[in-house]
Amino acid sequence: MSLDLAREVLTTEAKAIERLRDRLDATFEHAVEALAACSGRVVWTGMGKSGLICRKLAATMASTGTPTLFLHPAEAIHGDLGMLSEGDLVVAVSNSGETEELTRLAEVLKRLGNRLIAMTSDPNSTLARVADIHLNLWVDREACPHNMAPTASTTAALALGDALAMALSVRKGFKLEDFARLHPGGKLGKRLLKVADLMHRDDQVPRVAPDTAMKDVIYEMSRKGLGITTVQDEAGTLLGVITDGDLRRLMEADADPLRHSAGEVLRTQGVTITPEALATEALRLLETRRITSLVAVENGRRVVGILHLHDLWGVGLF
Repeated sequence: MSLDLAREVLTTEAKAIERLRDRLDATFEHAVEALAACSGRVVWTGMGKSGLICRKLAATMASTGTPTLFLHPAEAIHGDLGMLSEGDLVVAVSNSGETEELTRLAEVLKRLGNRLIAMTSDPNSTLARVADIHLNLWVDREACPHNMAPTASTTAALALGDALAMALSVRKGFKLEDFARLHPGGKLGKRLLKVADLMHRDDQVPRVAPDTAMKDVIYEMSRKGLGITTVQDEAGTLLGVITDGDLRRLMEADADPLRHSAGEVLRTQGVTITPEALATEALRLLETRRITSLVAVENGRRVVGILHLHDLWGVGLF
């Protein structure tokens, strides 16, 4: 019995989204353009369950580059209208379009001059008629067995709001770098960190010339503490690297290892990466090559930094 009801609820809500998808028209495009042209903030408002959906949609828009907030309609008409500014655009969600708090708020918005987008299932409702743009949710029945609890209507509103948010982010040219900037914490932010955000740079980068004596090479590696040094020419171009492993092999093979220069000892060109590469790509490269450091280069092989495995551990990228 419960499984049958659960399947029926999911089917009803899925059909509500499919119906909404199939009936999208130019009005949706007009809504996206209005949102993109908004000189202030996008203000989401709704009562009850619709209000909860609006809070989520406000958070989604804010996280994808649009200044957004949630305004409780009942609180708005009792003093919180001060949260609104000139240029703000309001998106109101009500399946019936007759929610009293929203219709009263809509009247005030018209006097204040704020544009209004309404999302309802009744194009003839009070809220739809007073709005500048009406987006039809097309929900004629809830998934609730008694056709009472907001279920299909809130699902449709959430899906349509997500579609608006995603279309708006593309319309505004929101990029991966922007997403990373707005999500510095948590797993999302870590996944979008770049090599440039974590690498050692400037004086932190161990560097020697090809003719540097080995005693000075060892001193440079010890002083910088990364288990590696770059070998560069006068222009800062990477010629190769010397690692702790190279030093161990040299000492095992040569009774007088200090008689050599850096250019004589370097055994590898070094594994490189660009500063703009994602830290996740750097981790994949380190694991694949079974090494602990990457040299960040640009403009060919000009050295700009060193990324060590410990730098990735430090931000919890594992």
